[in-house]
Amino acid sequence: MRLSHVNNALEQQIARRQFLTQSAGGLGAIALSQLAGKSNAAEIPSHFPARAKRVIYLFMSGGPSQMETFDPKPKLRELHGQPLPESIRKGQRLTSMTSGYDPRIAQSEHKFARMGQCGHEMNVLFKNLGKVADDLSVVRSMHTDPINHDPAVTFIQTGSGVEGRPSLGSWLSYGLGSENSELPGFVVLVSSGGQPLLSRYWHNGFLPSRHQGVQFQTQGDPVLFLSDPNGIDRTNRGRLIEQMNQLNRLRHKQVQDPEIEARIDAFEMAYRMQASVPELMDLSSESKATLDMYGAQPGRASFANNCLLARRLAERGVRFIQLYERGWDHHGAVNSAMRAKIPQVDQPCAALIKDLKQRGLLEDTLVIWGGEFGRTSYSQHNRGAEYGRDHHPRCFSMWMAGGGIKPGINYGRTDELGYNVIENGVHVHDLQATILHCLGINHEQLTYRFKGRDFRLTDVHGQVVKNLLV
Repeated sequence: MRLSHVNNALEQQIARRQFLTQSAGGLGAIALSQLAGKSNAAEIPSHFPARAKRVIYLFMSGGPSQMETFDPKPKLRELHGQPLPESIRKGQRLTSMTSGYDPRIAQSEHKFARMGQCGHEMNVLFKNLGKVADDLSVVRSMHTDPINHDPAVTFIQTGSGVEGRPSLGSWLSYGLGSENSELPGFVVLVSSGGQPLLSRYWHNGFLPSRHQGVQFQTQGDPVLFLSDPNGIDRTNRGRLIEQMNQLNRLRHKQVQDPEIEARIDAFEMAYRMQASVPELMDLSSESKATLDMYGAQPGRASFANNCLLARRLAERGVRFIQLYERGWDHHGAVNSAMRAKIPQVDQPCAALIKDLKQRGLLEDTLVIWGGEFGRTSYSQHNRGAEYGRDHHPRCFSMWMAGGGIKPGINYGRTDELGYNVIENGVHVHDLQATILHCLGINHEQLTYRFKGRDFRLTDVHGQVVKNLLV
């Protein structure tokens, strides 16, 4: 049986079962059973044995330059200031920000070194990540379709450059459910300023709304409107939620709208999170050694704090943990910008890998690092010493670790100027197919019927990159 049909049948069964249980016992009975440890994990079989149970996706929003991170190109220094050869460009389009200029090759001023026994070539600024290099699989041959930020982020997160499709985290929540009844299956953490982030990047699209990502705040209320309003204690709020859900269940009985059942779930989840989330977000319970390893500071909003929170969420069974770290859109002063930006993420990323490994979590946690596209090998706007790099979808670098990914390998190759993929290209849809595979899901069979046809994350594309797998 196709997973889509199993999913749809189970969604209906679960809805009917929950409706009957709720009608018999009300919110109190449900809350007590779930607080006692009952899992809300979906009863959906995987297509094959999974190597990963969860994903931590470290998304570097803005498009990190591959030439300044994981794909060194010494030829750029030799040809610095010269026109980009047509033999390299091959008539490919430029963005409107560059199209009026004569593109000139721009060197990278950064030093690279081989890290670990595997010999990954990295910017030496990744001094901490280099210590866990043997745990990483670096893909230098990523490529995508969109050339601008919003459609590119939308594409890598949802499989489509057009808004309205479910995000990767929503697909995993739908396909696998959650392992913790007191926390959402899909959590989002945001840090740093920079390119705007839209909540539809973690939206459920046409999937039931229970699969939408929930953004946690690292300052103030962890989840908006989670705290009890002034004058209302938790007991009274529980009674209010129960009364509202009684009305919702009556309405559900009349119209059988699955979104009403999802609304009931949301109210009950919010009630349970009031007890679980504050403890989760309180980093002061971590040892000084752990805080120092991440560079985390309790009470502050930072990428370091979010990486530590990601480990804590992984321990508690959250299926998909999405971190957005902004500030990688370097249209100008790319060399100085990288000297400031890389150290901000280097220590926390390395600490996350090390911490997961020490706790026995890395083997079944898939960690992903990368942005929406790469940067051009030519200078944007001919800005002299303060040159930057424009958007470039033709090639970029990412790395993965844990969760069924073969460690210590470089996969794919770009040309001598880092402009085109010349060996083992990995399209965004291939990446998505590979992620699902690591979690035991055949990307061609995880589907949802909407408006008369079956949709999937990878649309009609995507191939699992088997050479990346253990």
